[in-house]
Amino acid sequence: MCGIVGFAAAPGRTAPDARIGEAMNAAIVHRGPDDGGVHREDAVLLGMRRLAIIDLGGGHQPMTSADGQRVLVFNGEIYNFRRLRAELQALGHRFRTDSDSEVILVAYEAWGEAAVARLEGMFAFALWDRARSQLLLARDRLGKKPLFLWDGPDGIGFASELKSLLALPGFRREVDAGVLPGYFAFGYVPSPHSIFRDVRKLPAGHYAVWRDGRLREERYWALDFSPTFNGSEAEAVEQLHERLQAAVDDRLVADVPFGAFLSGGLDSSVVVALMAQRMTQPVKTFSIGFKEARYSELSGAKRVADLLGTDHHELVVEPEATELIETLVWHLDEPFADSSALPTFLVSELARPHVKMVLSGDGGDEAFAGYERYLKFLALERLGPLRGAAALGLRAAGAVVPGLFGQRLRRVGQRLGERFPDSYLSGVALSRPDQMLALLGPAGAEGYASLHPLFPAGDTRPMIDRIVDADIRSYLLDDILVKLDRMTMAASIEGRAPLLDHRVVEFAVRLPAHLRVRGGRGKHVLREVARRWLPSDVLDKPKQGFAIPLPEWFRTRLGAMAGDVFASRAFRERGWVQPAVVDGLLAEHRAGRADHAEPLWQVLVLELWARRFVDSD
Repeated sequence: MCGIVGFAAAPGRTAPDARIGEAMNAAIVHRGPDDGGVHREDAVLLGMRRLAIIDLGGGHQPMTSADGQRVLVFNGEIYNFRRLRAELQALGHRFRTDSDSEVILVAYEAWGEAAVARLEGMFAFALWDRARSQLLLARDRLGKKPLFLWDGPDGIGFASELKSLLALPGFRREVDAGVLPGYFAFGYVPSPHSIFRDVRKLPAGHYAVWRDGRLREERYWALDFSPTFNGSEAEAVEQLHERLQAAVDDRLVADVPFGAFLSGGLDSSVVVALMAQRMTQPVKTFSIGFKEARYSELSGAKRVADLLGTDHHELVVEPEATELIETLVWHLDEPFADSSALPTFLVSELARPHVKMVLSGDGGDEAFAGYERYLKFLALERLGPLRGAAALGLRAAGAVVPGLFGQRLRRVGQRLGERFPDSYLSGVALSRPDQMLALLGPAGAEGYASLHPLFPAGDTRPMIDRIVDADIRSYLLDDILVKLDRMTMAASIEGRAPLLDHRVVEFAVRLPAHLRVRGGRGKHVLREVARRWLPSDVLDKPKQGFAIPLPEWFRTRLGAMAGDVFASRAFRERGWVQPAVVDGLLAEHRAGRADHAEPLWQVLVLELWARRFVDSD
């Protein structure tokens, strides 16, 4: 696992000095504390920081091909590199190292741009082809590894983390105010945009070629939801088990100690169970919990750890952890309001003294339709023509019922009155349209429009496929995977997600709906696989999630911190949100009259981000 940086010059221009590459590297040293390097020639600057996982002594980067014509910087892991290596050797190619990095270089020599589609794993890389004077940039199928692109006046810059681009000459920290409605709607900046006007993200499943001052993007993979499985449930369970075991086996290839995050939920428990089948030593597992019992999964994690005989480690998070917010803001690069980033960082820190790589259960809810919001949305859709009357009734009831219960009634009534896709997106969103309008003024009228392109008109697929597809290309991409990548890298460990092996995801989304959703619950076939190792009390418990006690914290220490930030002159003059509205939300929340924890967290994170990335040098 690494971080990559670089710049390719436009015709007639030259790349920045190597010292700029060193500065770009220095901003992401946490991604690769083991090694680093910079390659510079007139047309290109390449840099990387390395966290050594495979071929500890032979994987130095930037890596140059044997003939000196190609130079690579690579972030990630290629799980099929040994199979590709054997295929390439059969074609007559030779290798100098045992690293997966060299396999990319040689694969490009053999197959050109088509090599990208042969790679299986998580990756973002830049490959300079000196003979063609072109730079190939690529990102893995589901977007597990990040790659930011900067359209500069003298060429194109790229980096694993946005902060590295700040070191490039000519970079302007000009905030794109147009992405703020998307941020307040969903808690992240939706791809392909970024918080800065001249920076965007290379889309997942794409590669791009920079040549003669132009960037050409190509999509090499797309997820196909066409139903293809016609077998029995027993056959589905067996085939899924085989794919899951293969995905875990691929991710156990490492030359360093490794373990797993364990929440006690279905997804992480399945991953740990599959690891235990293959390992001769107990799996090292790591869990985070809270003093507030309704937010803590420690007892469930301990139950699974005992069942599977793991070497278990756990930590109880105290409210003082809120002091880490500014650290999180730095590592997350953009305004990012998923508060579960905090426990994800802390569990990564907990694991770091023991292991250098962890497996996680991320991805099961999307691929296997596990989120409760899917079922709730489908239930509301079944109301059909009754939706309008139900919406009016619930809003009226919410207007007269005081407190948090009335607030919930109004919100459900509002959802019933919305048209698709907003009727679904409102269940994903962190802020309601009325809150966004109040906070942002006229700009807030955009509502959930930033994700509307994910729901094209004329899409005739089943509704469950349409909303799962949108989640994979938005919530999974820009929230879950960002959190996993940045928080593990912040602790200098690597995170791998077997449930997001593209072969597993492709199999899952092509299953008939009744094998994904059964008896009012998602993940049916995954649950049946897990019954081979886990008892019903583990498999059938309600999903808890990885939330933190934001409502309680905003009424105590975090609320005091937020009050100080919102009272500052910088915040009140910035002009992105309405200070008086924020003051009212905080006062209502601290008095217990309403729960405004989510929008308050969004505003707080945005302002702390602005202080670090806009106001500060």
